[in-house]
Amino acid sequence: RSARGRVETALLPVLQHGDVSMDHIAGQLAMSRPTLYRALKAEGITFEQVLDGLRRDVAVRHLTEPGVAVSDVSQRVGFSEPAAFSRAFRRWTRTSPRAYVGAD
Repeated sequence: RSARGRVETALLPVLQHGDVSMDHIAGQLAMSRPTLYRALKAEGITFEQVLDGLRRDVAVRHLTEPGVAVSDVSQRVGFSEPAAFSRAFRRWTRTSPRAYVGAD
């Protein structure tokens, strides 16, 4: 299995309230930070890109659920401030979370 897939699997359970640092995830995968860095680099991706992409995918999936509040999705993907989530979501999709929900 790819390093990216292993990182995503390790991140999912801790995304909302856990430690999403590269050091923590490397420890969860029983490898050093430099080893994880090299494994991801060999696949042409960084840890930050994996985390960002996972947050985007989870946010989009949750926003398509009926009756889910944007603030709840913000917390589910690990943002402490809804405004920071809104900025990230706009960067990912070029639209606001509220407009995305209304786009269905």
